[in-house]
This record gives sequence, C-alpha cells and structure tokens, in this order.
Amino acid sequence: MESILEISGLSKHYANGPIALDNVDLTIGKGEIFALLGPNGAGKTTLIGAVCGLVRPSSGTIRAFGLDLTHDWRRARARIGLVPQEMATDMFTKVIDAVSYSRGLFGLKRDPARIEAVLRSLTLWDKRDSQIRHLSGGMKRRVLIAKALAHDPELLFLDEPTAGVDVELRRDMWRQIGAMREAGTTIILTTHYIEEAEEMADRVGVIDKGKLLLVEDKEKLMARMGRVEADISLAAPLSEVPASLGQFPLHLSDDKLTLTYRGAGESAEAKAELAQAIAALVGAGIAFTSIDTHQSSLEDIFVDLVEQGK
Repeated sequence: MESILEISGLSKHYANGPIALDNVDLTIGKGEIFALLGPNGAGKTTLIGAVCGLVRPSSGTIRAFGLDLTHDWRRARARIGLVPQEMATDMFTKVIDAVSYSRGLFGLKRDPARIEAVLRSLTLWDKRDSQIRHLSGGMKRRVLIAKALAHDPELLFLDEPTAGVDVELRRDMWRQIGAMREAGTTIILTTHYIEEAEEMADRVGVIDKGKLLLVEDKEKLMARMGRVEADISLAAPLSEVPASLGQFPLHLSDDKLTLTYRGAGESAEAKAELAQAIAALVGAGIAFTSIDTHQSSLEDIFVDLVEQGK
C-alpha cells in the first residue's frame, strides 16, 4: 500500500511537564481508515497537532505526500483536513459563509457548487443560512466536518468526531466517513467510542503516556488478542473448582454461583475447549442453568493493553 504519511522518532517534551509524545513511529497507507485509541492525556491530540502544524515537535520527522513538513509545511497542509474537538469559529456566522471561508484559507477559488455538494452530503444544505449558534450540537459537529472538507483534503484528521452526538447522528456520521473513504480520502480518527474503531477502522493504534503501544490490522489484532468468554450459571453453589476441571481456564465467582471460562488463542480453538469444559462439567455431575457465551470486543483488548502498560 502506498504511504501517505510517515512519522519517525516523533517526540514532544514540555518544559517542567509530561512527555506528550515519546519517539513515535507511524506510517499511514493511502485510502485507509486508521483509528488512534488511548485514554485522556495519552498524546492523541498532540500527535494530530504536530502533523497539522499546531504543535512544534521536540524531535523527529514528519513526511506527508512525500513532503517534509519542516520545509514544505504549507504545500502539505493544503492537502490535509482537520476536524478538531472544539469549534473555533464565529458563532454568529452563517453556515455557508463559514464553510466557504475555510476553502478560501487554502487559496482556492470560490466554488459554490462544491460548497453545496459538501453541505448536502452532511445534511446541512437546509441550514446554510442559519447562524452556527442556532444549531444543535450534532449539527455544529457536522459544520466542523464541512469546514474540513471544503478544500478537498486527501488526508483527513477527525479528533473525537462524534463526541457529544446522539446515537442516531453518530451512526449517520459513520456512514458519511465511509463515503469519504470510498471517495479516496485517507482518514485518521481518535475516539472514545471504541465501537467506532471496531465498526470502521482498517488498522488500529493504541497510544498511552505518549508511547505508541502497538499498530496492527484490526481483524488480526482481534484474532490474536481476542478471547472467547462464557459465564456458566450453576444450579447450586460450589466451594471450589473441582480438580477434574483444573485443566480448563475456569474461575469461580465470589458468590460461588458462576463459573467463568476465559479462552485464549484462535476463536475456533477456544470454542472447542469450551465444549470440552462443558462436557467435563456434565461428567462431574455439576448442574447448571444457563451459559452466556461472547467474544471479546476491541474495547476489551484496548483496556487490557492500557492496564498492562501501567
């Protein structure tokens, strides 16, 4: 896959403060959706700010579209869009004027047809003459995206794009982000809603305390680190897990009424082992009333990774 962004040894140290970025290496392929996950203060926004020229790195290099951002920042930035967490625009401005102004900031000629297309794609055309202050939180978020798309960026950063947005609008935005990718836009997003990454991302990166803990294809990550879990509700309490079941990863709850199976490895292997554990349970004469089986989510994996890094 052709790379569109190459980050090498990127660090950001604040005087008398924490290390915001610690020797980060990252390559983003053209046309992919990359999700950067991490807790508050992990370095996500700092990383985006460094690429978009809002943060001056302490060390390291950033290349976008083959251009070194240290020397060709203006040329590279003209091809990058940013949807920030917070709206920084005049709330008394009309929607259409705010979006048109963003296009002009990058030296592009007026293009009413393009602005209309952007606004229609985000269900904002009927609000084009409304002042931003009169819009709902979800519509304001759409205006931020429209402003970022006004100059037709090839690389788009979405920093918490659906924060404060209700579920219906969030899913509508997911569809819009998918349409952007279909149009050829490369997208990097940060999010607290890890189901967004699970739904849309091709690859996932996890960052904590300024360190990039991993970067991996989402499906491969979930296959490698995911696990099958099952909660087995017992008909009567057990004092302990019987020795005959000791070969299986079974854990007895504090109330002695639930056995939890946590399998590792490939899903098929774990499910086969769970079936063996159930058969052994029956063979031992232990009655149960129900089995609740589920596959660990990307959020489960994320939490485990962050906990391991503490």
